[in-house]
Amino acid sequence: MQLKIMPKKKCLSAGRALLILILCQMLSALEVPLDPKLLEDLVQPPTITQQSPKDYIIDPRENIVIQCEAKGKPPPSFSWTRNGTHFDIDKDPLVTMKTGSGTLTINIMSDGKAETYEGVYQCTARNERGAAISNNIVIRSSRSPLWTKEKLEPMTLRSGQSLVLPCRPPMGLPPPIIFWMDNSFQRLPQSERVSQGLNGDLYFSNVLPEDAREDYICYARFNHTQTIQQKQPISVKVTSVDELNDTIAANLSDTEFYGAKPHRERPPTFLTPEGNASRKEELRGNVLSLECIAEGLPTPIIYWIKEDGTLPINRTFYRNFKKTLQIIQVTEADSGNYQCIAKNTLGAIHHTISVTVKAAPYWIIAPQNLVLSPGEDGTLICRANGNPKPRISWLSNGVPIEIAPDDPSRKIDGDTIIFSNVQERSSSVYQCNASNEYGYLLANAFVNVLAEPPRILTSANTLYQVIADRPAFLDCAFFGSPLPSIEWFKGAKGSALREDIYILHENGTLEIPVAQKDSTGTYTCVARNKLGMAKNEVHLEIKDPTRIIKQPEYAVVQRGSTVSFECKVKHDHTLILTVTWLKDHSELPSDGRFTVDKDHLVVADVNDDDGGTYTCVANTTLDNVSASAVLSVVAPTPTPAPIYDVPNPPFDLELTDQLDRSVQLSWTPGDDNNSPITKFIIEYEDVMHEAGLWHHQTEVPGTQTTAQLKLSPYVNYAFRVMAVNSLGRSLPSEASEQYLTKAAEPDKNPTAVEGLGSEPDNLVITWKPLSGFESNGPGLQYKVSWRQKDGDDEWTSVVVANVSKYIVSGTPTFVPYLVKVQALNDVGFAPEPAVVMGHSGEDLPMVAPGNVRVSVVNSTLAEVHWDPVPLKSIRGHLQGYRIYYWKAQSSSNRNRRHIEKKILTFQGSKTHGMLPGLEPFSHYTLNVRVVNGKGEGPASPDRAFHTPEGVPSAPSSLKIVNPTLDSLTLEWDPPSHPNGILTEYTLKYQPINSTHELGPLIDLKIPANKTRWTLKNLNFSTRYKFYFYAQTAAGSGSQITEEAVTTVDEGKMGAGKAMASRQVDIATQGWFIGLMCAVALLILILLIVCFIRRNKGGKYPVKEKEDAHADPEIQPMKEDDGTFGEYRSLESDAEDHKPLKKGSRTPSDRTVKKEDSDDSLVDYGEGVNGQFNEDGSFIGQYSGKKEKEPAEGNESSEAPSPVNAMNSFV
Repeated sequence: MQLKIMPKKKCLSAGRALLILILCQMLSALEVPLDPKLLEDLVQPPTITQQSPKDYIIDPRENIVIQCEAKGKPPPSFSWTRNGTHFDIDKDPLVTMKTGSGTLTINIMSDGKAETYEGVYQCTARNERGAAISNNIVIRSSRSPLWTKEKLEPMTLRSGQSLVLPCRPPMGLPPPIIFWMDNSFQRLPQSERVSQGLNGDLYFSNVLPEDAREDYICYARFNHTQTIQQKQPISVKVTSVDELNDTIAANLSDTEFYGAKPHRERPPTFLTPEGNASRKEELRGNVLSLECIAEGLPTPIIYWIKEDGTLPINRTFYRNFKKTLQIIQVTEADSGNYQCIAKNTLGAIHHTISVTVKAAPYWIIAPQNLVLSPGEDGTLICRANGNPKPRISWLSNGVPIEIAPDDPSRKIDGDTIIFSNVQERSSSVYQCNASNEYGYLLANAFVNVLAEPPRILTSANTLYQVIADRPAFLDCAFFGSPLPSIEWFKGAKGSALREDIYILHENGTLEIPVAQKDSTGTYTCVARNKLGMAKNEVHLEIKDPTRIIKQPEYAVVQRGSTVSFECKVKHDHTLILTVTWLKDHSELPSDGRFTVDKDHLVVADVNDDDGGTYTCVANTTLDNVSASAVLSVVAPTPTPAPIYDVPNPPFDLELTDQLDRSVQLSWTPGDDNNSPITKFIIEYEDVMHEAGLWHHQTEVPGTQTTAQLKLSPYVNYAFRVMAVNSLGRSLPSEASEQYLTKAAEPDKNPTAVEGLGSEPDNLVITWKPLSGFESNGPGLQYKVSWRQKDGDDEWTSVVVANVSKYIVSGTPTFVPYLVKVQALNDVGFAPEPAVVMGHSGEDLPMVAPGNVRVSVVNSTLAEVHWDPVPLKSIRGHLQGYRIYYWKAQSSSNRNRRHIEKKILTFQGSKTHGMLPGLEPFSHYTLNVRVVNGKGEGPASPDRAFHTPEGVPSAPSSLKIVNPTLDSLTLEWDPPSHPNGILTEYTLKYQPINSTHELGPLIDLKIPANKTRWTLKNLNFSTRYKFYFYAQTAAGSGSQITEEAVTTVDEGKMGAGKAMASRQVDIATQGWFIGLMCAVALLILILLIVCFIRRNKGGKYPVKEKEDAHADPEIQPMKEDDGTFGEYRSLESDAEDHKPLKKGSRTPSDRTVKKEDSDDSLVDYGEGVNGQFNEDGSFIGQYSGKKEKEPAEGNESSEAPSPVNAMNSFV
């Protein structure tokens, strides 16, 4: 079969076929521009590509530029309307239109005023296929008016009173940004007590004497015009108690004096907003800003809550010292009542703000361009939402659809236009307008009806080169209308490509997942539709990979010597190979000592700087490989041969410049033992906290013998130094004198802080304590703080000893908490700790999973689906879901019996899982429970299901009874696992002749209710092999095998006796008797020799073979009466009289159990009467006749005769 593709039609409307994905992308106005090859003759309706914003505020000092760009084929022409009427730009000398564009430039800088050109503008782009229109662009000139002149009287207040300084800036376009500064242009400091409101006023919850000043100035910055306007300065005077008393002393009696307090303390009251409740309306997607500013003494603190829900975590922000609550990207779900609470030590008040979120129209489904071929169907969908619900109206080429020219292929159904059997005249540009009182959306979408034969855009005869065993991608970019189908062929004869080897992508690209040498060749891409066919040939070459067959090796050389690195590369001979050498991943030094030839890098006169990693990089145009080796440079060998060893330890350690947090350590190096010291390692011992344990402090270069060491407080230091060269590390030096640093507050806080509950009503806060080294001083303790994450509670703190856990009791179940742990000692506190989030204790889930569904996949596998449990009802961390299932009833045995339940757990939030290992034809029951860190929730209602029938197991047993001359009776037990309803048994059997060959196979069907069957008309004295298995509707089960022999015919027995008589006559001959005696004597001598050797403990070859092979060999025996002889073991004296194991294939009752092997010796070419014999290996090897040996011992049922003996050797 050919590899053929019908690419998915991604430009679809209501499931109708359109053009292929490539063409859809090409014709999409806002995605991918048209391919230049298609622009010459492919028509396209206009598409607006760029336009000015709907609300366009201009700078009156600059020319006005109103953008309108569009594309199409043929190029569109442009026109404008202003305030709903045609705008004739040719009549206005100040207005020009950009060539090839609809962009207007209004030259108001030379003459004219910006206000003259304010209004509503709309651009139309038109060609022969339709007309696209822009948004209504509202042009307004920015304004930055001056402040109205006013006389501001100085304000005099008593300390503690509240104050509001009004700003009331002039109304500008756009509104200005307000800020308060002084005469020096310095921003006035703000705090919880003093802050600026959203309206620009400056609020004082209570004034202090330091608030007195004469230059409170409100500034308004108009960003659009880059101007700043200034209000007249406001003077504020704050009188203290002493000043008031002095004034009263001069004018009033003594009883009028004020007390010591500047102003009486008072509970909070709101400065803004007024009253107990207010309303706020905001648009979807905007920033919701709610403000509450209160006065009082002491200064009130503001809290925020949402009465009917929680504040959105990731979108909520607090501004202006929590006096302003902001929610970004506000949605309809954010509507509700918000409460701000002002609280101080004397009381609290609250104000409720009722928030309603409205929405300007927003897209649910915006209309998309349609490219159709004649006769095809399609739809344009324009679906928007808003609050209130927007009204949808359609236009065609900028004209309301109600008055537009009629099109029989078009039907309007609310927000959908349905096209059927379109023709080229159906091409048009449609506009969808969705509007409500808060705004509108306008979208253009064209319907372009094209009839184009297939075209292939990929260049002809493109050559692709790929490394073997890597994927290859052959391009076939195409388009056409109707949608072309793509086929690929290989070779000149057009051999078909198989789908199991190749992958064809939607864009026509052919992928060969693993390219091999035989993938080389010419590939042809064929594109077809009803208008024609196009094809293109590309060529693929598979190249051998580049390999480094001889890599550079690690080298240790002496200074002044020469070193060579080899890098032998094998590559495809048709590719150009370049080999580059790098040192430490950079270019080789520009030094004549480095020489590179074909396969080698040679470094002459090696010095210490040459040590490092050398990398060989082999590059072709298709791949690259690299290999590296390290060069170590050591000291040259002196005469006599020097001893290379690790350095001797440093000595004479001395501490100087001893400061609180640093000390200088100096030492004298030991002998480097002919290998330069590369570095020194400095270690320290904390004698106070961890005596005897040395820690790494720092490392310094081998040329340095001093080090400035950073120290921690409250540590009794001792130092030691080790030297390192290329051969290793020296022994440590002697320890330096000890140095105890002063105590200080901790530098760090505990790590691994966690908050996890162990019970439903507690929170266990744990952390990793600081070590004694990190404590920085005596009296190490921890300040543990916590509060609910989503509440308004203050931090609760407790100071505990140097432990690692604290338990908070009485918490609500599984509530997020903010936790922090701060270290402190006798000197002070550590820095402010980081806040981590934890949870109080979990409790068992409350709700069971719902909507449990079971799908039986096959007789042993089922799939379970369920709906997730709501997160709130889990009351803990979701661990997963657990399925309990059990076999409730067998379909073949209706007696119910309890079976142990099985459990499967699925981690995380999975809502489905598979139940493997089920028993066929069985009834099962299951339920599902959700699991959290505490345990399981309640079980879902039990759901029952049953598995279909499967194939049965083998019959439990099979035995042959009552053999006769021509018949055998078989008895069996049914399968222990029927796995369904047995339909029948199948018995196959075949005779086995004297040469162990199998005869014809006979097939017999037996009813399922039978457990006994007699086979008649069999051959006498014949061995048969039986194959027996059961069947259900699902198929055949495993088989069990057995062998049996029919009885001997009496007539034949008479002939046998006559033969025996003749044989007896032969046996009476003297020569035969002499021969038998000689053989018996020989065997006796051999047995005696073996017995003697065994008693001496010697080993013979047969014994070695027995030791090596545990399984006994098969010793075939043939006797006239068909019976089996027994052998005795010769292993030891104790076993001389122990009968050997018989090699019988079946038990004495001829019953074959299920677990017995189904193999027969006949299958392996052995005789019918073959026996497994423990000592068969010895007898066969010793006598030289492994296959045919006489029976020995006195266990035979009859004495051996000379005839029998002779037959044994024949």
